[in-house]
Amino acid sequence: MRKPRAGTSGTGTDRAEGLLARGAGVAALVGAAALLATAVPAAQAAPPERTPAADVVPGTGTRTPALVGGLHESADAEAAPADAARGHLAAQQGRYGIADPRRDLTPVQTLKQGADETVRLQQKHHGVEVLGGQYLVRMEHKDGKRVVTGTSGKYFTGLTTSTTATVAEDTAVRRAVSSVAARLGGATLGRKDIRRAEGAKSAASAALTGTSAGLVVIPRGAGVLTYRVTVRGTEANTGRPVLQDVYVDAHAGFPVLQYSRIKTLTAPKPATGTQRPAAARAAAGSDTPATPAHPGTSGTGVKYSGEKVPLNIYFDGAAKQYSLVDHARMAATSKNTLHTWDARAVDVGDASGRWPSGLKEFTNPGPDYSGDATAAGAVDAHWAAGQVYDYYKNVHGRDSLDGRGMGIDSLVGVTLFGGPFVNAFWDGQKMVYGGGDDQYKTLSADLDVVGHEMTHGVVENTANLVYAGQSGALDEALADYFGNAIDVTVSGTKMDDPDSGLIGEDLCRTAKPRDCALRDLNDGRTTAKDYLGVSFATDNGGVHLNSTIFSGALWDIRQDLDPKDPFLADELVYKALTTYMTPLDGYTEARNAILAAAEDLGLSVRQQNIVKRSFNAHGIVPGWENAIGVDSDQLFGKIDTTGTGTAAGGGWWATSKSNDDGTEPYSIWAGKADGTGSPKLISPNDGRFHVYPATDGKSVVWAAFGTSSLDILSRPIAGGPIKKLYTSTTIVQNLRVENGTVVFESYDSFGGRHVGFLKPGDREPTWVDGGTYALGTALPSLHHGKAAYAKLYPVGDDYKIGVETYDIATGATRLAQQLGEPQAIGQTGITGKNVFWLADENPSDQGQMAVRRATLAGTGTTDISAEAGPGALIPFDLTASDDAVTVNTLLPDTRYRNETLPKLWQLSADGTRKERVSCNRGEQLYPSSAGGRKVVWLDGTTGFTDLVTRDRPAGTC
Repeated sequence: MRKPRAGTSGTGTDRAEGLLARGAGVAALVGAAALLATAVPAAQAAPPERTPAADVVPGTGTRTPALVGGLHESADAEAAPADAARGHLAAQQGRYGIADPRRDLTPVQTLKQGADETVRLQQKHHGVEVLGGQYLVRMEHKDGKRVVTGTSGKYFTGLTTSTTATVAEDTAVRRAVSSVAARLGGATLGRKDIRRAEGAKSAASAALTGTSAGLVVIPRGAGVLTYRVTVRGTEANTGRPVLQDVYVDAHAGFPVLQYSRIKTLTAPKPATGTQRPAAARAAAGSDTPATPAHPGTSGTGVKYSGEKVPLNIYFDGAAKQYSLVDHARMAATSKNTLHTWDARAVDVGDASGRWPSGLKEFTNPGPDYSGDATAAGAVDAHWAAGQVYDYYKNVHGRDSLDGRGMGIDSLVGVTLFGGPFVNAFWDGQKMVYGGGDDQYKTLSADLDVVGHEMTHGVVENTANLVYAGQSGALDEALADYFGNAIDVTVSGTKMDDPDSGLIGEDLCRTAKPRDCALRDLNDGRTTAKDYLGVSFATDNGGVHLNSTIFSGALWDIRQDLDPKDPFLADELVYKALTTYMTPLDGYTEARNAILAAAEDLGLSVRQQNIVKRSFNAHGIVPGWENAIGVDSDQLFGKIDTTGTGTAAGGGWWATSKSNDDGTEPYSIWAGKADGTGSPKLISPNDGRFHVYPATDGKSVVWAAFGTSSLDILSRPIAGGPIKKLYTSTTIVQNLRVENGTVVFESYDSFGGRHVGFLKPGDREPTWVDGGTYALGTALPSLHHGKAAYAKLYPVGDDYKIGVETYDIATGATRLAQQLGEPQAIGQTGITGKNVFWLADENPSDQGQMAVRRATLAGTGTTDISAEAGPGALIPFDLTASDDAVTVNTLLPDTRYRNETLPKLWQLSADGTRKERVSCNRGEQLYPSSAGGRKVVWLDGTTGFTDLVTRDRPAGTC
């Protein structure tokens, strides 16, 4: 039911009692951006503050307003809500700029709350869905009359792109799978690649499959037509589940956007149904849901904390046993169930995006659960899911996660390769909880964690925020807010308690709550000093890294808006989520949504000012993006690409760049590393994506993605014709060039990796490993006519991994002396004196790797940075000159924070000096040596991805 608005007789106590209406039986209560190539928002004209009634807030880059408020315009009272909403938009075409709403807007859902109706409409461009293009129409329908009270959202009027694909759908699927495989495993060559070398399908390819969902328009500029491909499977080297959406340009075949759809509780380290699918029912031993003899069966359970709580369970008279199936909560609506499953025999890779085999019900001969069910986290999961359901039903009038009584399924105790999995996630169908480890309890043992994951389901069925960048951070912020609001309410924690904002604090086995809590909504983070710019490859663009900036503002609102009635803040945030927010909203749009909802709810001026002050205190103000500063020198700004790399050599740099709105396929540009002169356009603007450049200061080489194949192209920096050096039907990357010789890495038809080179005049490459499936080579470097690369090769019945140098003039090879038995080799670098590489001998040490050096003769192998011990790094990229070795590295830590994001560190060639190179916040990637100690890199700190350097080549920051 809908609760009274501010100023009426409803109180916080009334609402708390409503939350307990289904028998909580515990202690007495007291009263998610711009889709850019990086997750950092583009600097743009920010929407103004909430304006007076009947005023229009204009959209950005569109004729359609972002927000229209204060309306009282008649609509068709007899029509269906969606038809009445579209009729209003058609009648006011001059205001909205939508030529044909009935053709170009399709209904998504209608939310009815009393007399209020909110219609959510999805934009189509020539019949093709527009990613994040949603428009909302708010109406009141009572006493036989209907009026429109406001509208908001994103409708992109500037779309002109063709919706006819020129890339075959199966080509798009293959490239999407290859792109995910390269992102997950391309940084090393290791024992995980043995199956590739044996000629079987690659570990990554065997573990990953792609399915096309058809065409989607990404609303950048005039629009980018893409195939949306969902890639599922398991990471070959970590066993973690993979569920990613990859958008492949349908005119050129390049993956322009990809991000994970798995909404985890914490950042993993470097189609929703209305009931449980038949596969799950079959796994439980029945093809149809059980019909209880008496739905109201009650029992009890002992939580992990030792507290005894009531449970709704089911008694099977034939089997004479009880199971954790709650029929009672939804008996009057959908008759679906709240069901808790035993997933302790299930690997997490089998539990994401699909229903795994091996699921069992938690059964008991009596109605009182303890012992094994307690230790597994089943009691906590089942009880907590009921509390979350009750909260949304009794406080917000919402029947389950989709608002239509969908079944709720919790899988508890999943493992990772049979070992601990310390995370939890919502995958669009269900909640999945890891079994914990010696530091953390089972992940279902804290109510705010369960509330967090279930709220992801609510968000997905309302605003459906895109889980990447700012919109993804909003998704996480809302999940934290509502999860914690439920937790403090049920536990009786006062809002002014210093620990009230902790998330996951009850999961600690031995540490104090504050020491191992996963997040703190009272951490005081702001956009100006704490926003971290990262690529979508890192934490989906910072969805966890940046979430508490916004959730902290929401928590402040809950603390200050009405201390006697914290549910008022909950109602405010819920209304903004369900009736204002749309999939691509960032911080500023979400602020505006909550301010507009505050006015709709009749909050006083004083209360509205509290809301504004809370956002201001966290730096969520119009134009906040412009306040981010950097400690670097920009060489080329607004790159607007991701995953395409950068290069330097001979005093020049080269990189890929799109236009400012990211609409154009990428082009290759080059410029001087000292920042003098103007950048030069090197590649043609021919509709292909030009990526992975390399330069030696004389010429630039790169890969050009076409509709069915890709070319390696070359052009002198001084100008001249573009030459096609080689055409490949498979992916090529890691290009290097020197005096006309090009070295690169290619993937064979099985996913195996091979290093080849082209000398001037060659029409076909020479493969350093012969190109045979029995070998694998990768991660090349090139200098003074010699190439170095990682090599996987058979020795007897086993395989070994090493680093080899290849003299291109003579064909002579030299395998570098190893230290120990490497399990993986990372990027190589070769200079006039030495060869350098990254070596991993202990894969269980959080990804730490040694920075290793040998002479060109392969002798004198030594570590200039050890794999273990004080100062050990987690490097994943390397570039070298005779004077310095620069590594892209993380620092060991159990939590994401600025200092654990990718940074650049520089070592002297002998390892006696180690200094920090990049000093900006956020993420710095793709270092490339420009000679001496100078490097260039791509930096995600500012509003766009920028190519930068520092005049001070290394320091301490």
